[in-house]
Amino acid sequence: MFKKYLFILLCSTAFIVTSQSLKADERPEPGFQVQVEGQGKAIILIPGLMSDQRVWQQLVTELKADHQLHQINLAGFAGTKALASPLKLTQVTQQLAAYIQQHQLQKPVLIGHSMGAFLAFQLASSYPQLTGKVIAVDGLPYLAPVFSRDSNTSVAQMLPQAKMMQQYYQQMTAAQLAESTKQGIAVQVSSTEHATLITEMAGQSDPTTVGAVIAELLTTDLRDEVHKIQQPVLLLGAGGALPSDAMRPAVQALYQQQINTIPQAKLDFNWQARHFIMWDQPEWLLAQITDFIKE
Repeated sequence: MFKKYLFILLCSTAFIVTSQSLKADERPEPGFQVQVEGQGKAIILIPGLMSDQRVWQQLVTELKADHQLHQINLAGFAGTKALASPLKLTQVTQQLAAYIQQHQLQKPVLIGHSMGAFLAFQLASSYPQLTGKVIAVDGLPYLAPVFSRDSNTSVAQMLPQAKMMQQYYQQMTAAQLAESTKQGIAVQVSSTEHATLITEMAGQSDPTTVGAVIAELLTTDLRDEVHKIQQPVLLLGAGGALPSDAMRPAVQALYQQQINTIPQAKLDFNWQARHFIMWDQPEWLLAQITDFIKE
C-alpha cells in the first residue's frame, strides 16, 4: 500500500552552478539544467520526481509574455543525465541559490510541483533573502505524513522505511520503474494522454537517483525551518484522487499543519484535480498563480 501511494506527492527537474570560491576540480557535479523563456519578472519552475519541464509547458505559454521563466530539469529524471553519485536535494538547493546570485535574479518567484515544491520550501527557508513568493503545487515541507496520515510522524520513524525504499528502487531497471509508475497512475492524472507522458518520463529516469531522492524526502522534515520564509506562500492541494469526500477535512488539516509557522501562508484545495493539477485543472491553476503573483 505504501508503494501504491508513493507517487501521490512525488513527481521532478537542472543548471550547473557552484560556489565561485571552489576550484574547478572541487566543485560538485551540477544537479540540474535550465531552459529560459520569456522576459520580465523571473519565475523558477521546478517539476516533481521523475518529471521535467514538460509539466509546465502550458503554464509557460501563458506566462512568458510578461515573465522570464527558468525551467529546471533535475539530473537523473526524465532523460536528463544522472550524476556519478546519487543526487542530493540539499546540494541542488545550494546550487539553485548560486544560480539566482550568478544570474542576478531579483527575488524570483518559486513554483514547484510535488518534490519541486519541497525544493522551493527548502530554498526559500535556507535563503530567504534571495527568494520571492513561493507557490507549492501539491507538495509539502515533509512528505512522510501523507502516507502515514499522521502529522506526528517523525524522521526517526521513517528511517527504516526510507532505507527499504531506496534499496527497492536501486534494484529496478528503467522499464520496471515505468511499469511501477503506471500502476499508481490513477492518483496522478485523469487523462490517458498525460498518463502516458508520466510513464514515459519515468522510463527515462534513473532508478538509483529516484530511490536516493525518495529516501531523502522521507527523512527530511522542513516543518521547523519554513518559519524563516519571508515572502508569501501559496500551497495548492489536489484532492481529486481521494476515495471519499469524508476524507477532505483530515487531508486539509494535514496540509495546513505543515505551513502553520510560515508568517504569510495560505492553503487552497482543488477537489477535482489529481496530483498533476497543471494537467487536470490548468485554468484553475493559472488563475491561482497569476492572482497570487499580482497580490
